[in-house]
Amino acid sequence: MPAFPVPDPESLFEAARQGDRAALARLLSLAERGGPPSRAVAALAYTAPGDAYTVGITGAPGAGKSTLTDRLITLGRRTGVTGADGADGADGAGGPVAVLAVDPSSPYSGGAILGDRVRMSGHTTDSDVYIRSMATRGHLGGLSVAVPDAVRVLSAVGFPVVLVETVGVGQQEVEVAAATDTTVVVVNPGWGDAIQANKAGLLEIADLFVINKADRPGARETRRDLELMLELTELGEWRPPIVETVASTGDGVESLWAAIVEHRAHQLDRGTLVEHRRRRLEREFGEILVARVRQRIESLQRDGRHVDVVGPLLEGRLDPYEAADRLLAALGMEPGDGAGAGS
Repeated sequence: MPAFPVPDPESLFEAARQGDRAALARLLSLAERGGPPSRAVAALAYTAPGDAYTVGITGAPGAGKSTLTDRLITLGRRTGVTGADGADGADGAGGPVAVLAVDPSSPYSGGAILGDRVRMSGHTTDSDVYIRSMATRGHLGGLSVAVPDAVRVLSAVGFPVVLVETVGVGQQEVEVAAATDTTVVVVNPGWGDAIQANKAGLLEIADLFVINKADRPGARETRRDLELMLELTELGEWRPPIVETVASTGDGVESLWAAIVEHRAHQLDRGTLVEHRRRRLEREFGEILVARVRQRIESLQRDGRHVDVVGPLLEGRLDPYEAADRLLAALGMEPGDGAGAGS
């Protein structure tokens, strides 16, 4: 069976920058799949100009994130992230908007993602809206690395706004949503117990809270719970606002977009956006580095050169740090100083 030719990332990249959506789709597929072509795409996107503002949208399944995202696409197209009609584009248009609908749990089935895209199908005739479903597939480092690569590609080809929607509030989803400039956490009325269970992770990443389906009983109690959580949390200069929406009707969504625009303005005014992006890039670099070391260790095992440290470890003849040093030495790396993980 003849092999299909591997597309040239540089040619695809240039075509995508000229507006070729098929080339963009293939670029993102390469970025998602991993391997040398993915690295080539990442390198092209990293060195190309582009300054997309990214908004992460996360929350429990069923919270209405996809419908909310659909409404935000409309506002992004109309006003852009400046919040003024026509400020970012001609004829009252805010500019192009891209969406990454991220599914960490299902790399192949696409079940949940298909529903996400159906809810956004009203924008399919708008050439300045691009919606992409995404999963880890074979990307080294998983979603926490694959998503930033995809966002850079979208930014480099000319999208000023990128919305990143995740399917839930597990650790992977939280990491993905946090890899954005503004993170929106969506909850529903009556979610108090789940808020208590997840509040540490949510409070760490949330720049805005949304109580969606706020026309249902329990919205007032949910707001009270969120406000109490914020009162008990040490916050910086920005206090996450709580916005109530009914995404199915559009109620409150303009207030949400205004809060996103306000958060961006706050970051620019205080100079925190650059610092936030710098820390994010440092975390991404660390994740890639750890993934590279893990890959090297796995290659030792595949090549039959695995250093047996598990047996001596279980028998008490090695401590975990000495075992780690032996593996590092097998990789040709300098061993550590024996410090614990918390040092």
